[in-house]
Amino acid sequence: MIERQEGQRVIPFPHGGIVVLVGPSGSGKTTLLRRLVQEGILLQTEIVSSDDYRSLVGDIDFIDWKGHPREEADILYGDYQLLSKLAFEAMNTMISMRCRMGKLTVVDATHLLPEYRKKYIEMAADYDLPCTAWVLDLPEQILLERDKGRELPRGRQRVKAQFSQFKRSLRGLRDEGFDFTYMLKETESVQFVRKQNELLIEMGAGIDVIGDIHGCYDELLELLDQLGYIADESGLYRHPEGRELISVGDVMSRGPNSLDALRFWKRHSDAGISRMVDSNHGWKIARYLGGRKVTLSHGDEKFAAELEQYALAEGEAAASKLREELKQFLLSAPSHLVYGRGGIRRMVVAHAGIRDEFIGRQSKRIQDFCRYGDTEGSEGKGTPVRKEWYVQHDSGELIVWGHDPRPYPTLVKNTVNIDQGAVFGGSLTAYRYPEQQFVAVKAHRDYAQDPDSPLIRWERGRFSPPNLRKFVEGYSVMTAAYGELSVRGEFVKAAIDTVSHFTIPLEDLVYIPPTMSPAPAVSADESYLEHPREAFAYYRKQGVETMIAEKKHMGSRAILMLFRDKEAAVSYVGRPTLGTIYTRTGRAFFDKETESEVLAKLNADLRKADYFVRHDTDLLLLDAEIIPWNLKARELIASQYAHVAEAAVMDRGHLAEKLREAESNGRDVSGWVQEMDEKLRNARVFREAFQEYCWDVSGLEGIRIAPFHTLAHSGQSFFDHSHLWHMEKNRELAGVSPLFMETEYRTVASEADEAEVIAWWEEMTENGHEGIVIKPELFISRNGSSMIQPAIKVRGRKYLHIIYGIDYLQPDNLTRLKLRKTGKKERHALMECALSAESVERFIRKEPLERIHECVLAALALESEPVDPRL
Repeated sequence: MIERQEGQRVIPFPHGGIVVLVGPSGSGKTTLLRRLVQEGILLQTEIVSSDDYRSLVGDIDFIDWKGHPREEADILYGDYQLLSKLAFEAMNTMISMRCRMGKLTVVDATHLLPEYRKKYIEMAADYDLPCTAWVLDLPEQILLERDKGRELPRGRQRVKAQFSQFKRSLRGLRDEGFDFTYMLKETESVQFVRKQNELLIEMGAGIDVIGDIHGCYDELLELLDQLGYIADESGLYRHPEGRELISVGDVMSRGPNSLDALRFWKRHSDAGISRMVDSNHGWKIARYLGGRKVTLSHGDEKFAAELEQYALAEGEAAASKLREELKQFLLSAPSHLVYGRGGIRRMVVAHAGIRDEFIGRQSKRIQDFCRYGDTEGSEGKGTPVRKEWYVQHDSGELIVWGHDPRPYPTLVKNTVNIDQGAVFGGSLTAYRYPEQQFVAVKAHRDYAQDPDSPLIRWERGRFSPPNLRKFVEGYSVMTAAYGELSVRGEFVKAAIDTVSHFTIPLEDLVYIPPTMSPAPAVSADESYLEHPREAFAYYRKQGVETMIAEKKHMGSRAILMLFRDKEAAVSYVGRPTLGTIYTRTGRAFFDKETESEVLAKLNADLRKADYFVRHDTDLLLLDAEIIPWNLKARELIASQYAHVAEAAVMDRGHLAEKLREAESNGRDVSGWVQEMDEKLRNARVFREAFQEYCWDVSGLEGIRIAPFHTLAHSGQSFFDHSHLWHMEKNRELAGVSPLFMETEYRTVASEADEAEVIAWWEEMTENGHEGIVIKPELFISRNGSSMIQPAIKVRGRKYLHIIYGIDYLQPDNLTRLKLRKTGKKERHALMECALSAESVERFIRKEPLERIHECVLAALALESEPVDPRL
């Protein structure tokens, strides 16, 4: 560990941790530290001295009291033993705080006894930092001569006693647990250097992180070609933009060309154009290459067989040289790498993951965690039970990892898993940073031929029922759009009850349409509760330049999952079906017979139009409105609207008639007549408002489906597409089947456009239509890092009679309604939008049912929270 430069002994400082000085008084500890501060190698703040802390605690001049015997010090300054005890307590608290921050601390004290040194070894280990001993071992005669030259000598007897105690304590020093121990007979000729943290790397032009290769060398070369790397005349693969290749480890074992893969990374690392982190297979192979007795299993035996073939072909001398080179390469692999820019940590690469508090530090515990992850026992066949370490990640860096094969790249709480099981027949994946893009090549075949491989276990368990115990007390979901959001247990229980008794099968329930909020501000117009002006103003304030205004259909929200044919559905929902149609609360929209009829008609029309072929998809997932309203709301209409409307018209008509009779008889009731006439008009408007959305339906005749979001095709979602694109898809579908209907819309990019939309809205709502929905151009839009409302509904004056009551436009009522609070509705709209997008993304990646269900259940739980239902 010690280098030499031009005959000088070189001792490096660790980048962080504790350096314990060991030596009797007079050995030159303080003098050495003063020199290092003057040379700029150490900061004064990096030194903690027991003498300084005695001064701080006891208000004494530490130079003065050193010259007194213990008895005299007790008389002059109080209890010396208590003073030292308190001084060390204060000093150790400071050292502990510095360790927590990952700082370097040099401890200036004699540390003559092992028990004094032990606490620093333990403290450094607690914070996963190195602890180094610098032992100043000078001859006794020099110590005696230096003591004579002091202004206040300690005396020959005390110096000899300290020296004797020091020598006895050195016998077991190397076994005490220090990471490094340096014996210094003198310090004048020693060169001290400041060691940089080798784990921290300044980011260059870009990084390409490659997932677990496991000997899939041909796939590696194919992936490099896709990434734009070109082999030079020496066979090294370089990127024309100077990008760097990083391996998450496990480049060997299980696959067909482990030796070629490992030698590839060694050659490129030696050339300074790639790096590789430590891994579980790498560590095991390193010990095997070093002659350690290890059991080669899980494909490691294939690597050993390749080495034997190499020895037969190239000779034992060449094989022995290669073994040593590969061993040193594997042993030198860091536990993890931290990439940053301008001193800010951006990305971490670790094989099996890393805890936040471990990032940028190095210890045996950290090395083991990065190799194996967070495990707890094992399953029946010895497979480790892996704990979800990533759910605790919140320190801000992006963590890229492998080790745990999954069929697709998985993003959870700013961590990305890129082990897609290439050796098991999956894919070899690269993650490009800062582009944050995935590039993958399909494995040429399943090299492992393991009937219980991780990918097979994933597929086998995809449709297993969710473990509700994980959810019932409340839980959090990490979404790409909103970040982490939490749902409370009391609302989760209500949602579970709904899912258990009323919804369609869980495997079909992949998306809950998000709620929509009205504008945050009510209309300033005295005769309106809602008006498009407030929605436009909200989006303009958020920096949105282009909006889409869509006609709002008064029907019932529905999700349509449509498959090319019944067999195409098996890989998505686990059974053959043409699809399903369900409500925004997860219930079946139609009875079974009608649903079958609708699905058959849509499937026939889509196939006739070659929709599935033209778009190369087995799946079409739609968010839509199905009209008429009475298809799903017949009972509600009869009990809450029709009966109320008829009774109100009858009662108010009768009262108006009686008031007119009284007026004709000379009674002064003109004010009452006017009031009752207005109330009668309100009742008639109320009756007309809901009747506008109801008509008789016979079979499929009269049913219309207005899709406004094309959510997904096979392997692709469309949340990154503009609302204009979605409306054009709506138009395409309307031309495919007579069941589909087109939705009117307007693009808003100027004040003139806003005026045109307002006129359009006023005309349609006065004719009894519900209103419009105003959306930003992009499906998911942001103002800086904050997500903004995905849609704002603006309902017409007549329609709002249905929502707020027959007489809501009475001045007193309207004034009161304008005090309504929309904050909670707005939050729910944002969270539900993020959850719905997340659940679809997981569904099209064919993630396990539990992963999809946690998003759906969270959305249903939010719907269970009490919010004014009229908003």
